[in-house]
Amino acid sequence: MKSPTHTLRLLTANIQAGSSTRRYSDYVTRSWSHALPSGSKRSSLDAIAKLASGRDIVGLQEADPGSLRSGFTNQTHYLAQRAGFNYWSHQPNRRMGGVASSANGLLSRLEPVEVQDHALPGRIGGRGVLLARFGDGREGLAVAVAHLSLGVGSRLSQLDFIADLMSDYPNAVLMGDFNCKAERPEMQVLYRKTRLQPPGCLVPTFPSWRPDRAIDHILVSDSLRTLETGAVAAAHSDHLAVEMQVEVPGNSLR
Repeated sequence: MKSPTHTLRLLTANIQAGSSTRRYSDYVTRSWSHALPSGSKRSSLDAIAKLASGRDIVGLQEADPGSLRSGFTNQTHYLAQRAGFNYWSHQPNRRMGGVASSANGLLSRLEPVEVQDHALPGRIGGRGVLLARFGDGREGLAVAVAHLSLGVGSRLSQLDFIADLMSDYPNAVLMGDFNCKAERPEMQVLYRKTRLQPPGCLVPTFPSWRPDRAIDHILVSDSLRTLETGAVAAAHSDHLAVEMQVEVPGNSLR
């Protein structure tokens, strides 16, 4: 008799704190939007909330936890409310005075039994991984959200840390902005130390207006079955979001 399974709808999105970037020149001409609030950020967040509302678990990167540029709005909380998620967590990591701040975020329709907040190593501090556990015991589902560094050396130490963190979970998902392709040499530590697998389908996500680099990923362990993967616009962020449907063992959520 086939064991029962459950299908989860996943999404990971670097939301760029609700800012709009539609071309490389915007990094210069719209640089003020990374420090000051603007009316368009609220409408961007509403569009992201609409996108998230059709999912079961959502990982966020570059969600402002409540600084000047967001109008002192905790964007993860705002999205949870607008998209109808009962459970949410955020992990503030990079702070630039009171002007701007950045966080990893998690939205979930399932109640986690535990949420862990871990700082990641790196040459420059301010990176982290958020780990949520669902279900009881070792067979439960572990879902991690991370935003990795631009530098190869820092990424390698961060991936090694995450691999050690997730090595004991047979049913696992790691999602986020990796700032590198899934086949990069530093990524191999994940595949060696954990049951996480390289993605079966490479989805270019950056830059969002002409994507040619697959640097945002949802990695799942070999005990889970990927049903569908694709990229979708996250309002006007410079990254496309990655969506996935995945089949998980039914006992991993109990």
